[in-house]
Amino acid sequence: MKVRTSHHRAGMTAIDQAYRLAEAGQVRRAVALLKHEGDRGDPAALVELAAWYLGARYVERDLQLARQCFGSASKLGHQRASEIYTNLLANGTGGTRRWREALARLELAGRDDLVATEQRALLGAMDIDGDGEPRTKPTGQQLSDAPSVMLFKNFMTSTECRHLVERAKPGLSPSVVVHPATGQMVPHPVRTSDNAFFPWIDEDPVIHVLNRRIAAATATEASWGEPLQVLRYGPGQEYRPHHDAIAGADNQRILTFLVYLNDGYEGGETEFIRTGLKVAGCKGDGLMFRNADDAGRPDPNAVHAGRPVTAGEKMLATRWIHQRPFGPR
Repeated sequence: MKVRTSHHRAGMTAIDQAYRLAEAGQVRRAVALLKHEGDRGDPAALVELAAWYLGARYVERDLQLARQCFGSASKLGHQRASEIYTNLLANGTGGTRRWREALARLELAGRDDLVATEQRALLGAMDIDGDGEPRTKPTGQQLSDAPSVMLFKNFMTSTECRHLVERAKPGLSPSVVVHPATGQMVPHPVRTSDNAFFPWIDEDPVIHVLNRRIAAATATEASWGEPLQVLRYGPGQEYRPHHDAIAGADNQRILTFLVYLNDGYEGGETEFIRTGLKVAGCKGDGLMFRNADDAGRPDPNAVHAGRPVTAGEKMLATRWIHQRPFGPR
């Protein structure tokens, strides 16, 4: 389909025009316009089209095409597209996982690229093989059998914890919970923290390796986990007694893995209500507990709470792990 772009209305960008076309029901013309502008060297048009494919806006969701658009925009010098494309190559979203190519892209980034420099340093300090897998399986201490609770001392280094905290800070917003009737994520007074998620476009190579470490510790696959999230609890904030399993879920959250990202606060223990077990992890410690059996039936003993922080600020990473792959790849 031929697209004319030389007669844009005064003051309208190609992206503006594409939105007008899409809103008018002319989606094919809108997509063709963005592709044409990308072919002419406009990376912003390709990033916009990638966002449409990623979020199923006007078009069907297509992660492969989204990844291709981010890659093309990266070649045209778009910094954010370059970061996203590296992330998608590293974690395998939208196509084959190409870990070594992702690492090569980090190596090619200049020293003035602080994001790539930090990631290179963190990855270089990790005990991983050429595919980003941990060379040794983390081992934990059994704290409880019913529910099954394990503590992994020094699961993450101080530098790794700081990376997660700093990556999360710009995106922190009030936490939400899954509504039992609709399945939608909604605010609720049971959970008063702030949180930030790392969906696949933001799952950088360092976070991806940490997710693979969690998978090794839990004897699962990295693809079974929901996006890693970081929680911040200030004084008085808490997560009241709740269950991480979702009643009737087809792909149940069978495990939860927490990592304590800082010290210097009081309160905030993780407490299992029925057994009275309380865990106050130190910076870098990991905590794994089972929410449901292999058939997806929730364990009533797994009801737990994040007790109120009484002083300071608590930072915590959380990953919910399902029975099988979660989310589109």
